[in-house]
Parts: sequence; structure tokens; C-alpha cells
Amino acid sequence: MWTKPITIGRHAHGDQYKARDFVVDKSGTFKMVFVPKDGSGAKEWEVFNFPGGGVGMGMYNTDESILGFAHSCFQYAIQKKWPLYLSTKNTILKAYDGRFKDLFQEVFDKHYKMEFDKHKIWYEHRLIDDMVAQVLKSAGGFVWACKNYDGDVQSDILAQGFGSLGLMTSVLVCPDGKTIEAEAAHGTVTRHFREHQKGRPTSTNPIASIFAWTRGLQHRGKLDSNPQLVRFAETLERVCVETVESGTMTKDLAGCIHGLSNVKLNEHFVNTTDFLDAIKSNLDRALSKQ
Repeated sequence: MWTKPITIGRHAHGDQYKARDFVVDKSGTFKMVFVPKDGSGAKEWEVFNFPGGGVGMGMYNTDESILGFAHSCFQYAIQKKWPLYLSTKNTILKAYDGRFKDLFQEVFDKHYKMEFDKHKIWYEHRLIDDMVAQVLKSAGGFVWACKNYDGDVQSDILAQGFGSLGLMTSVLVCPDGKTIEAEAAHGTVTRHFREHQKGRPTSTNPIASIFAWTRGLQHRGKLDSNPQLVRFAETLERVCVETVESGTMTKDLAGCIHGLSNVKLNEHFVNTTDFLDAIKSNLDRALSKQ
């Protein structure tokens, strides 16, 4: 049972998301070719001899991007003082996933091992199958570095496991430690918006959108050495959590407790505007005490 947060670091570059995939409609040979820019001889790999129709794909990643991802993950783990795990399938993709494993280990040994030891945290590589099982058995409290597709899938599983996509924060972090983008991890909730356009009340969870702003404001406050801004953002986040814990919540969260078919408006959940009003009231009260 998860009693602590879990942060997934998704390597948002390359792999399936920049792949060239195609359909073949006849028998033939699928080959991959690499042509060096220095004029040296090309390298060629035969992938498969198709006896008939099928599908193929070629994908890539770069050392520069993997190294940047590694630095961001190690820096974030140090900031949170949590252990870091990298998951791959290097037993099957020995060269591709093996490169992720090797570069992460190289960066850790060269730049971060002493800092990790100082905070009594650790870094480990795990096979993705083993890591998923360990995550389900764990109490949480760690950073999980994933390749692009794994991070896409596992982040949604984690969010739902904690109750709702509306509770998940999403921050794009650059290796320079200065440039970030904070956003709500869920989609645009189109169905709720169509109801809103018709003048009907909805019970849409705004917490992820609020936290997108607070994470951005916290970072801005740290860059500008503005403790008041950081404190405001932290207070707003705390108030959101306390409001839900007090029993005032939106329908998605009430459904996690009572079952969606059993929940009733104003008994188990409130609509969007009433929830925001409750947060505003609680925030004003919290700020007045500072």
C-alpha cells in the first residue's frame, strides 16, 4: 500500500514517439542502415525477412539526451532525498536499453555517488518487470526513472492507483536545473467542458491545474530568491490537500471512497465552483495566520 508519494521521471525524447513505423504488403527484407558523416563505411543490419505482409519500425535515442535525463533524475532524487531506480529491458534490448543502463551508472559514479551516500539514499537499475512488481509491493517514497513509453504508461497507472489523474503533478525538467514546464498531467476533460458550455454544473477536479501553477511559482520563487512566493505556493498546495482530507472533494475522489454509482451531490461531493470556493476560503484563513 502506497503511503508516500512516488515520482516518475519520464524520458520525454525519442523511442516510439519519434520512430518511423510502416506497413509492408508483400514479402521482402527489412534492413537498417547507418551512414557515418565522416565518410567511413556504412553499417547495415538485417532485421527480418518478411514472408508476406507485416509491420516494421525503426527508432532511436541520443547519448546527449540520455545523459541530460540522467542528470535531471539524480538531481531531483537529491532534492527529494529519495532513492532513485532506473527500469529498462536490457536483457532483451542489450544495446539500446543497455546504453541507458551504462550511461546512468557512469553519471552516478562520476557525479552523484558521494551526494547520495551523504543523504543515505541509493541508486539501482532494475528490469522493468521486476520494478513494476516492486512498486506495487512498496510503500512509495522513491523516484522511478523510465524510458519514454514506460513513463507514459506507468505514470497513469500510478496516478489512478493514488485515486485520480487529477491528483498527479507533471513537471518537465531540463538538466540545467533552471528551465522547467509545469502542467496538469490529465487531458482537457472535454466531456465536462461541453456540459459547462450548456450551463450545467460539473464536478471537475482542479487540483492538478492548481499544482501546475504552484510548482511553477515555487520554482520562480527559488530562482528569484523570493521566499514569500515559495511560501504562498506551498501553502496553497497544503490547503488543497487539507480541504480534501476534511471531506470536501470532487466527484472523482468521492467515487474512490464510496464507488461512483453510490455518490450524491452535496452529500459525498461538491461541484467545481463550490470546491474552488472552499479552497479559496481555506487559503485566506491559512494566509491570515502567517
